[in-house]
Amino acid sequence: MESIIYNQTGKEVGKLALPESVFGLPWNADLVHQVAVSMQANLRQPVAHAKGRGEVRGGGKKPWRQKGTGRARHGSIRSPLWVGGGVTHGPTKDKVFGRKINKKMKAKALSVVLSKKLKDQEVLFLDSLAFKAPKTKEAKKVLGALSAIKGFEYIAKKNKNGLHLALPKKDAAIERSFANFNNLTFGEIRNLNVLNLLNKKYLVVVDPKPSLSLLEARV
Repeated sequence: MESIIYNQTGKEVGKLALPESVFGLPWNADLVHQVAVSMQANLRQPVAHAKGRGEVRGGGKKPWRQKGTGRARHGSIRSPLWVGGGVTHGPTKDKVFGRKINKKMKAKALSVVLSKKLKDQEVLFLDSLAFKAPKTKEAKKVLGALSAIKGFEYIAKKNKNGLHLALPKKDAAIERSFANFNNLTFGEIRNLNVLNLLNKKYLVVVDPKPSLSLLEARV
């Protein structure tokens, strides 16, 4: 299994042998769905919170005596039966939405999605990417050059440039250059996950040889 390596001007500079363990797996929709939903749940921050009768201010005094008034008996004006009272079984910010994901499941799901993207011609390998200074203009030139590659024509269009840039290591100049593109994300290859791939159409891997070694070690 091989793929072409390009430079940042969009020219072919060689070929790369791809590991079967990372890019040669069949599609498994159930596994990918389970891992993706679990990861989304782990990112969820509980916000909704309704106060129970013990949290609502006031209501310390009994509204009226227990007997002899002809009215129903009540112990507090902050009962859920009263306007302004507490909420029965309402949402609380203490709820934990997190789910456990087995390490092997997570690694295999990543390989499954990478294999699918490679098959759909949505993975691009760059030999290197560098800027002398952080410039959005230079980043736009790179996107324009990559859009000249067959199958990646929409990569430079603002409404269709769903792209995740996987870097071998942190690079402040690159990150600042691409920071102004709304539909583009970037990160180190060691942190690549299923959500990064599913949320963007294209994946661009920079400096593929050490990057693929890291991916192969994870799976």
